[in-house]
Amino acid sequence: MFEGVIVVDGRAHMLGRLASIVAKELLCGQPVVVVRTEQIVVSGSLVRNKVKYTQFLKKRTNTNPKKGPIHYRSPARMFWRTVRGMLPHKTFRGQQAMSRLQCFEGVPDPYDKMKKMVVPEALKVMRLKPFRRFCVLGRLASEFGWKHADLIEKLEAKRRVKSAEFYAKKKTDAHQRALAENEADLSAVLPKLEQFGHYIAPPEPVAAWSPTTSNNCADLRGAVVPVVDTAAAAAVPRRRPSHSEGRSARLGVRATNYRPFRPPWPPVGGSRCSLFLTSG
Repeated sequence: MFEGVIVVDGRAHMLGRLASIVAKELLCGQPVVVVRTEQIVVSGSLVRNKVKYTQFLKKRTNTNPKKGPIHYRSPARMFWRTVRGMLPHKTFRGQQAMSRLQCFEGVPDPYDKMKKMVVPEALKVMRLKPFRRFCVLGRLASEFGWKHADLIEKLEAKRRVKSAEFYAKKKTDAHQRALAENEADLSAVLPKLEQFGHYIAPPEPVAAWSPTTSNNCADLRGAVVPVVDTAAAAAVPRRRPSHSEGRSARLGVRATNYRPFRPPWPPVGGSRCSLFLTSG
C-alpha cells in the first residue's frame, strides 16, 4: 500500500536527482509534495546557470510566443517543469502522475505541521564534491524576474519561530508525561483490570546509550560477513577452480559462501522505501 502523502523538504537537494526520484514515485502512484523549492541546489556556478537559462528563454514560437514554450520564473514551477520533462505528460498515465505532484516555496499550511522527508540519494552533501560550484534555485529565479524572495524569507522566519516554540513545548509535555507514568501508583486498579482480561506491564528501565549498544549500522554498511561456518568450509577438500568461478575460487573459498552485509534500510521512522528518510 502507498502512503497517503509524502512531504519532501527540498532544501539542499540536487535539482535533477530529486526530480528523477520524485518522477518515479509519481508514476508508481505515490502523491508527493515538495516544499522549500527555493532552496534546491543546482550544480554549476550562478553565471553558468544564468547563461543556460538565458539560452532557454530564447526558445519560443515565432508566430505566437503564447503558444509556448512557457518559461516559468518561480522556483516551484521550475522544479515542476523539471519533473514534467521526466514524465510522459502527454499521455493519460503521465497526466495522472503530474496530478499527484505539488510544489511550494516555503512551507505553507498544513504542511508545516506534517513530518517532512529527505532523499539521501539526492542530497548535495552526498552527490556533490565540496569544491564544486553550485547555486540555489531561488537566487537563479530572482535573477530572471521572481519577485517574492523577500516575502518567502519573512514568512519562513515566522514559521521557524513558531516551530521552535512548538518543539520546546512538545519536549516539555513528553518529559512530564514520562514522569507521571513512572510515578503513577496502579496497585489499586491492577487487580480490577486483570479481572476484565487487561494486563499493564510495569515500565522497564531504559538502558543508557553507548557506542557498543548503539544500533547505528553506518559503519557496517558495505562490510563482508561470512554466512557459513569457516571451519567446515576449510575442511572441504580443495579442487582445481574453474575459470568461471573467478578470484574467490582461486583463493579456495566459493563465492557463494560470502555475501555483502546490508543492514535493514530505512531505519526506524523512515518511509516505505529507501528513497525517503525523515528530516532531522
